[in-house]
Amino acid sequence: MAEMNTAPQGDKRGTRSNKKSTRVDMTPMVDLGFLLITFFMLTTTMAKPKTMDLVMPKDEGDPMSLPAGKALTVILGPNDRIAWYEGIGDDPATPPQVHYSSYANRNGIRDVIIQKKAAVYQDFHKNELMVLIKADKASNYKNVVDIMDEMLINKVDRYAVVDISDKEAGYFR
Repeated sequence: MAEMNTAPQGDKRGTRSNKKSTRVDMTPMVDLGFLLITFFMLTTTMAKPKTMDLVMPKDEGDPMSLPAGKALTVILGPNDRIAWYEGIGDDPATPPQVHYSSYANRNGIRDVIIQKKAAVYQDFHKNELMVLIKADKASNYKNVVDIMDEMLINKVDRYAVVDISDKEAGYFR
């Protein structure tokens, strides 16, 4: 493995120090390195693929058949403003009663979602709240991310980002 070579001692004319050369055999260390690399490669768990569940609409029936009692429509407007109303708002005979809110922790959109979720659970005995998210052209991307975070925080399983109508866009003007 390792050896030390000593030169034969000849004349002792001067008192110089005796230089010895060393040679270290690196073969066993390289073998050990490859064994460790092989061991860790074989025992490491590879990253498992992560998938996201995607809920698709039903093939049969009307895809837009959603009871108004299970729906909450949230409209994102300019300057971090939010308008919301219960239901879908597609009945011209009874226009929706629009309320305004913010992203505040108290008395904000989170409280509205919690109250509507509790009301849907009380009426239908299931967590079937459907939130329709509509973004105005003047709203920014941060608002969409914030409302999606609210969906995640409040554990709303069913929500959709849909197109805003001209009438709904007028709520902020």
